[in-house]
Amino acid sequence: MKRTIVLAALFLFVAGAGAQWLETTIALPDSSWPNDLCYNPAGNKVYCANWGCASISVIDGSTNAIVATIPTTDEPSYFCHSTQGNKIYCSHYGSGLVTVIDGAADTLLVVIPAGIHASSICYNSTANTVYCPEGDSDRVWVIDCASDTVIARVGVGDIPKIVCYNPTDNKVYCACTGDRTVSVIDGAGDTLVTSITVGAIPDVMVHNDINDMVYLVNSGGDSVIAIDGAADTVVTWIAVGDVPKDLCFNREYNRVFCANGSTDDVSVIDCSTNTVVATVPVGDAPYYILNNPLNNKVYCSNTKSDDVVVFDAGTGSVTAHITCGDYACVMAHNPVQNRVYVLNMDGYTVSVIRDSMPAGVEETPNA
Repeated sequence: MKRTIVLAALFLFVAGAGAQWLETTIALPDSSWPNDLCYNPAGNKVYCANWGCASISVIDGSTNAIVATIPTTDEPSYFCHSTQGNKIYCSHYGSGLVTVIDGAADTLLVVIPAGIHASSICYNSTANTVYCPEGDSDRVWVIDCASDTVIARVGVGDIPKIVCYNPTDNKVYCACTGDRTVSVIDGAGDTLVTSITVGAIPDVMVHNDINDMVYLVNSGGDSVIAIDGAADTVVTWIAVGDVPKDLCFNREYNRVFCANGSTDDVSVIDCSTNTVVATVPVGDAPYYILNNPLNNKVYCSNTKSDDVVVFDAGTGSVTAHITCGDYACVMAHNPVQNRVYVLNMDGYTVSVIRDSMPAGVEETPNA
């Protein structure tokens, strides 16, 4: 028994010295078809949208236990968190509703009509508003988080899909796949500022607050487009791998990482020059990518090989290759315990990857 305890303690010490490892797997309801994850820093909780069974599972970030299940009126699709009111907003693509959840009590507050085919959703921390694009009417619905009411409907391009907030200039960018544009919305007046013509299938965006650029995936043109956040003009097109899917930003090295779904790699973009400086091979069909700012590691989930590849944001060297569940996709980071939650869509589970804490940071004990 003593030998077993010593070996276990030695493993934990080695893992804590600078590694990433699979800590546990959380079972979700059967046939839940989970679609999205959202971390709530106010309560150290993770919310999981169970599209298949019309509910939201709430995971305690300290114990990895499901502490609540919130029924919804329709299939939940995408999340965002309101920091000022500690609320979780969840869009429902099929019904066009937005569900509002109390982040402290984990109870349903209100359901807001937001148009048919409400897809992604984002939070404006300056105005305390939420933006939700409606694909059928080519508008973006603006929700006031204090009153949880719709205060504006902004006309945008054809088939709006993805929204991204720029806190530097207080603007919201909306990628419109129908007319291949990006609509720019003033976050103060909730009015359309301009429309930027981009390439085929504009998709995911990320804002770089160092150089005030919005980086846009052009999945139809195998490129990433850099947009000036102040002037709202295209600065350059950056060639990446085939069928780019997702982006994340690392402030330490001022880099954007792009997961390329068909070439099974990640393009590393230096944002000071807007050029690709490295290509990191990962698993089969990478679809989602996440930056861990605590230790500058980048996580890339691979939907066909059902795993996550972890690599150093500075050197690009792979530090871990972790097997997860069936169709590993969306991820969320818990900075308190330094955990990454990986949603396994076809496996109805969430994989929990533990990462060692940086030197000098006291780790919160596990239950």
